[in-house]
Amino acid sequence: MQNIVLTGFMGTGKSTVGQELARRLDWPFIDMDTLVEARQEMPIRRIFETRGEAHFRRLERDLCREVAGLTRRVIATGGGALIDPANLRVMSADNLVICLDCRPEALWQRLAADSARPMLDAADRKARLLSLLAARTPAYARIKRHIDVSERPAQAIAAEIVTLFGEIYGDYPG
Repeated sequence: MQNIVLTGFMGTGKSTVGQELARRLDWPFIDMDTLVEARQEMPIRRIFETRGEAHFRRLERDLCREVAGLTRRVIATGGGALIDPANLRVMSADNLVICLDCRPEALWQRLAADSARPMLDAADRKARLLSLLAARTPAYARIKRHIDVSERPAQAIAAEIVTLFGEIYGDYPG
């Protein structure tokens, strides 16, 4: 086991939980979306607008290959990163991958006022969210481990992940 990888739909708290988990483990935290933005020197919304989603997905694919081989990191993927089966294989090869799940209404409450999400650009943003979630659900279902985060604080979720790690690997990850 090299890393703990958090994935799931946008708004599930991958970054928030990841930061808390990294703090508890004293491991570095990598937010893949933030890293892409820093390397491209522009926000993801701008990458989508100027270079398109396909370009962003290529950047994401390259980054999956790069970070999958690191050691003792907490990695938060973008919401669509592990939809690609090749990315999921790379990240799952020697890492603990956990999908954070959240009820649709709770997601909408979290994302309704967030205008920085290019995947939600539509006249009816809620309908777009529900449609995208439905389209991605089969891909998320391929991930072995899931945690429902709908009504839980990041601290409780991070504690559960530390316990899960111990149960799977018989060792505290810190």
